[in-house]
Amino acid sequence: MKSQAATPRSASRLFATYVIASLVPVLALGLVLADTYRQDANERGLSEGQAEAALLAHTAVEPLLDAHDLRNGLQPAETVGLKRMSNEAVSTGEIVRLRVRALNGKVVYSSDGTGLNDTADDEALDAAHGEVVADITRLDADDNPDGPQGIRVAEVYRPLSVNGRRVGVLEVYLPYTPIAHDVTAGLGALYRDLGLGLAVLYLLLAAISLSATRRLRAQVARNAHLAEHDALTGLPNRELFHRRVVEALDDAARGGPEIAIAVLDLDRFKEVNDTLGHSNGDALLVELGRRLEVAVGDDTVARLGGDEFGLILSDRGDPRALRSALQDIRQLVQQEIEISGLPIAPEASIGYAVSPTDGDTADTLLQHADVAMYDAKSAHRGVARYEAVLDTYDSSKLALVAELRRAIATDELVMHYQPKAAISTGEIIAVEALVRWNHPDRGLLYPDAFLPIAEQTGIIDSLTRWVLATSLAQLNRWGAGVEVSVAVNISARNLSRPDFADGVLDALAARGVAAERLLLEITETALFADPDHAASTLRRLVAAGVRISLDDFGCGQTSLSYLSTLPLHEVKIDKGFVLDMLADRSHAAIVRSVVDLAHNLGFEVVAEGVETEQILAALTDLGCDIAQGFLLAKPMPAAALPGWLAAHQLPAVPASIP
Repeated sequence: MKSQAATPRSASRLFATYVIASLVPVLALGLVLADTYRQDANERGLSEGQAEAALLAHTAVEPLLDAHDLRNGLQPAETVGLKRMSNEAVSTGEIVRLRVRALNGKVVYSSDGTGLNDTADDEALDAAHGEVVADITRLDADDNPDGPQGIRVAEVYRPLSVNGRRVGVLEVYLPYTPIAHDVTAGLGALYRDLGLGLAVLYLLLAAISLSATRRLRAQVARNAHLAEHDALTGLPNRELFHRRVVEALDDAARGGPEIAIAVLDLDRFKEVNDTLGHSNGDALLVELGRRLEVAVGDDTVARLGGDEFGLILSDRGDPRALRSALQDIRQLVQQEIEISGLPIAPEASIGYAVSPTDGDTADTLLQHADVAMYDAKSAHRGVARYEAVLDTYDSSKLALVAELRRAIATDELVMHYQPKAAISTGEIIAVEALVRWNHPDRGLLYPDAFLPIAEQTGIIDSLTRWVLATSLAQLNRWGAGVEVSVAVNISARNLSRPDFADGVLDALAARGVAAERLLLEITETALFADPDHAASTLRRLVAAGVRISLDDFGCGQTSLSYLSTLPLHEVKIDKGFVLDMLADRSHAAIVRSVVDLAHNLGFEVVAEGVETEQILAALTDLGCDIAQGFLLAKPMPAAALPGWLAAHQLPAVPASIP
């Protein structure tokens, strides 16, 4: 609350500072304009003085003069006329002093007798050359600069002309008080209007600033809210969620309640977007966000991104109460929602971690809750707590992902091929492509060292494309001497891509390989992660001629009714059942059942892990079609395969083994 109250006060102080600061330029503008007006008033005073001097020259002085050079002095009649005229003008106050100068600047007449013996003024000489010189000064300022000076006057020098001939200079001193009165009368009104205008301007600026400041504060508040909240649901985003986790942990360290961090992720949310459109998917997320807010009460719920939500739950007293609360939240989320008139029953998986047992930092708890969520999703457990055994991620594996990207680009990967033989004839009908990594520091790495982490990231797509392209190109390099098919393993992430089938068909076309020579091996997990999409993709590939193998059959949770609808060509019995089928009756029964089931569905059967002649004999008795294992050959580099094929002979099958 303290910070919230401080914000308006600081904003008010900031606005007050701005108001005071903005007053300075307004006052400065007023002073500049006032000075400009004063200068303009002086200019108008001089102009008025010049106008009066011009009128005096044209109407009163020049008519009294003859067209002769005044350097020879005035004629008696001219002097009389000038004296009469100047005395009358001085007595009425129209002028203060009048002098007539010759063109050389010498005074030939002075109304008060001053200046007759003075030297020529510069202003008089300028006027003698046709200029008009005017100034606002004080009477006798030039003659007595340090002593008392006279009244304020407008001093004007202008040329005198008679019959178009310049004959002398008029020097006249006009009283400035009447002129100033006319000027200042207008100037006062101007100052008043200026003051009012500046005051109105200042108030308008203050009002605009206040309005703009309010809008800016509101916008800043909105931006601050959006920076920490999800735009769709209005819930806190990942950044704010992380900060609140840190704050809750700090509070717990000071004696407050311990907390649990939960991550909730929707199952098959992509189907909602694909089927009903993203707008309806957004509507579903908004409703789920509202439900979660109701469920957690005073605790925190945030949208971490996509269809993933984060929860901060305070201490529930004991582990069972916490798990029960999360199960209640999951049930609330999974209640049916009507979107665009269609009832939708969302499903969710929740993983959680408890402080300090499962972690004492925000990042650790979030990571562990995320690991638990993926375990809940993959094992269909609904709600799962973090266990150390679940966490298969470490920094070295993450670094390995970055190195794997480089390895694909720099040809550090190599392919080995393991033959697959028809049991009845011994003919090698296919080879399985198995990738190896010739790591510059760690030597030759087998798939189990890097494939699991690659399958958790987008790099598995690049890796699969490389394996597919390399294997198809190798078929061309072997040429007619090696007439076999090649089997390439496909992950669940590969199969979920909407453009996967296009990529496979493009790879075949680019290398001119017949589609019938490519066999894609897909695990049950990959096949049934998104069965409808997988079936659609596989049907398109099969229609083009590609063959499909169900790998590691027997380890997953395949629905037998669904299995009959898939466009499969063969099933591979997991080697875990084959290796000990002679010692484990249950495994032998599983192998026998798989062979019978596959044949009844029209599939061929491949047995992996064939390492002894006795196992081969048992598979022969069961009617298994194809064998693969160390008894035939270990995976070998591409260059070694042609020579091995030339010398190959299927091991002799011993007598049948019961």
